[in-house]
Amino acid sequence: MTLSLRYAARSDVGLVRSANEDSGFAGRRLLAVADGMGGHAAGELASSTAIATLAELDSEDLGPEELLTELQQAIEVSAERIAQFIEADPSRAGMGTTLTAILWGDGRIAIVHVGDSRAYLLRDGELQQITTDHTYVQSLIDAGRITPEEARRHPKRNLLLRAIDGSGLPEGDPSLRQAQSGDRYLLCTDGLSGVVPDDAIARVLLEVPDPTAAVSMLVELALEAGAPDNVTAVVADVLDADTEEVAREASLMSAVVVGAAGEPRNRAALPGLQFPDDATPLGDGADAILPGGPAVAGGLATRTRGTLGTDPSGEADDGAVGEGSGAHPAPVPTLAPDGLGAPPTPPGFVRRHAPWLAAGALLVVGLLVGTLGFLWWLSSQWFVGSQTGYVAVFQGVPQSLAGLPLSRTTSQTALPLAVLPYYDQQQVERTIDASTEAEAQRIVTDLEAKAAACAAEPPPLGCPTPIGGSTGSGTAPSTASPTASPSASPSPVP
Repeated sequence: MTLSLRYAARSDVGLVRSANEDSGFAGRRLLAVADGMGGHAAGELASSTAIATLAELDSEDLGPEELLTELQQAIEVSAERIAQFIEADPSRAGMGTTLTAILWGDGRIAIVHVGDSRAYLLRDGELQQITTDHTYVQSLIDAGRITPEEARRHPKRNLLLRAIDGSGLPEGDPSLRQAQSGDRYLLCTDGLSGVVPDDAIARVLLEVPDPTAAVSMLVELALEAGAPDNVTAVVADVLDADTEEVAREASLMSAVVVGAAGEPRNRAALPGLQFPDDATPLGDGADAILPGGPAVAGGLATRTRGTLGTDPSGEADDGAVGEGSGAHPAPVPTLAPDGLGAPPTPPGFVRRHAPWLAAGALLVVGLLVGTLGFLWWLSSQWFVGSQTGYVAVFQGVPQSLAGLPLSRTTSQTALPLAVLPYYDQQQVERTIDASTEAEAQRIVTDLEAKAAACAAEPPPLGCPTPIGGSTGSGTAPSTASPTASPSASPSPVP
């Protein structure tokens, strides 16, 4: 029986990190994921170096006895190249990467593994992890000191014991397995395995037959879980290639590179390396669509910005979702007719920032509704007050907001404030509330009647003293605050 692979890969920057340090590769003979680390953009370069180095094996026809040897040698070459980069630029000291790779040959697979990226095998409906993490918490699990569930919450769960960092020859865990038709392999970085439980991963691999849909759903699960790290997944199905359809699909398969190793800026920073020809390098943030991208349908290559892994800011974006055969073409953004127009916002950007965009939209809607409600309420408020010494009717409230008055004058009467009884003068100066404009006008009419009463001779108690006239018996001086006489009309109360 002749066996072949059908594969898909996807990488995503996640919801917290500003750049993608993960890299992934899927080809006819090689599957690999790498999780870079180190400052000064060194993590991207480390994972890209490892993927570019191992990708050279994808085109080689190796026998079963050569698989492990070639894989181990490729890891050693990756370490040597990283050491050279650090020697050329000491600011990159500390750069390194994990690496988990599967090399296919003659019905057998070889696996090498350094770090905490993982390989899983789904066979006969059972999912098993076929690599062991090289981490501090895994050593505690092996010693029986903590459980796997406790390891997921351990404060040192990200502490690696092994990595390809250029400090020496890395010690990988090699193994050789027999492949079977119907097997499904998953390679992923800890951005997936660290936040999505194995049982959820198993459900996707069991229930989603299409590799492209499977990697997309796995990455989406990580994003729904918060995606605090970059997320990369490669899914490959082992197929019986003796059938004409599968053989035709296998002949059309192309390599897929995702994450940092697919970014033009990282390739440009590593001019000494030969990267897979899955993509034509462009400048950072380039939006043009060029041929030669990852195969997504019948060997036809298309690329979007998500494939390149960069957005206009130069930060990593979604990686490509490619499949050797049987997939549907990814949607391709179109340029304006003159070729100069800006393309639409990449879907990956919208999805990653969906919680913030939704929160922003809700905030804007809330502010708009609140503002409209406040203005409606303000328009239903009325009061009587004074303006330039005369009684006036106002709409709104007698306060201000940020120096802006919250009321407007609707009518100013010819009634001077000074002719009103003292008590009513104080009330108007403090303002008299009214529930409607009609009520405000009734208050003004009442005040006019009181002013007319004060014009009588002698004026009632509480009225101001007429200029040049007698005070009248019992009239208080202007500085007093007398009580209105029982015969006077009652004053409105706010």
